[in-house]
Amino acid sequence: MYAILISLVIGLFVAMLFLNVYFRVKVLKVYKVLVQNRVEFGAKHLFNTRLMEEEVIPKYPKQAEEIRTFVRHMKYSINMASVLIGLITVFGAILMYYRKG
Repeated sequence: MYAILISLVIGLFVAMLFLNVYFRVKVLKVYKVLVQNRVEFGAKHLFNTRLMEEEVIPKYPKQAEEIRTFVRHMKYSINMASVLIGLITVFGAILMYYRKG
């Protein structure tokens, strides 16, 4: 059982690392386009779709799709990382329990 849990924790860590690199590459490609076009917005716009649609998209209508793609990839990356960190924490706690027992 201990070996299975260790394998799961290692697998989840590798998955988190892979997802981080994968989405970082995707985000950086879109980010490069946004920087070249001098698109500016803050973190409040990143997490609030309504503000993004009302304040940023009208300023940069030609880059609307890139902005939406960037926001979507950032949110997905954050969500996946949160889930994987939670799973790693749970399995780590289980491993600590079995180690004591």
